[in-house]
Amino acid sequence: MAFNTFQEFYPFYLGEHADRTSRRLHVVGTILGLLQLLLALVTGNGWLILTGLVSGYGFAWVGHYFFEKNTPATFKYPLYSLRGDFTMARDVLTGRIPW
Repeated sequence: MAFNTFQEFYPFYLGEHADRTSRRLHVVGTILGLLQLLLALVTGNGWLILTGLVSGYGFAWVGHYFFEKNTPATFKYPLYSLRGDFTMARDVLTGRIPW
């Protein structure tokens, strides 16, 4: 499947995150990862960049491999997938998608 825009990709992305536990893991990982990256910028601690990436992707990959039973879209669509993580987190936190 080829996607020309994020708007085309996002419905596919949501379909890959249909399991509620997987969505929860993604949101937690996205928030933790973002907080650690921001903290790295504030403190200058480069290790927080690494731990932020591990947190963000670690939670997400657990969701994919153990709950969704699929391969993360990150491997095929890295930029759309990253944007999808933030968009889905926003949609969950605002109630557009069930927590």
